[in-house]
Amino acid sequence: VQLFESGGGEVQPGGSLTLSCVATGFVFGIYVMKWYRQMPGKEREFVATISPFGGTIDYADSVRGRFIISRDNDKETLYLQMNDLQPEDTAVYYCHADLSPRGTFWGRGTQVTVSS
Repeated sequence: VQLFESGGGEVQPGGSLTLSCVATGFVFGIYVMKWYRQMPGKEREFVATISPFGGTIDYADSVRGRFIISRDNDKETLYLQMNDLQPEDTAVYYCHADLSPRGTFWGRGTQVTVSS
């Protein structure tokens, strides 16, 4: 199982970025997928989750209304569209798959920096 995040970078406040997470080694289309982030000096925190066919989606309060999670099961790819980014969104963003009982898996993360 491998998860590869990409799309991070540096953006000014109010800007947008779209993260991608390409999944390999498991049947992507039958599992809930999530995004987490870890801000400097803090624990990793939940950002967003999406059910296998996208029918159930939820967000952390801090990003609801600004971020959009989506997935393309044919491409085995998870996305996170991030709008109206603010300095407090600066973090390493991680893709997460819970394949229990096989285990839980994380990507290596992609850095997002919001700075003027």
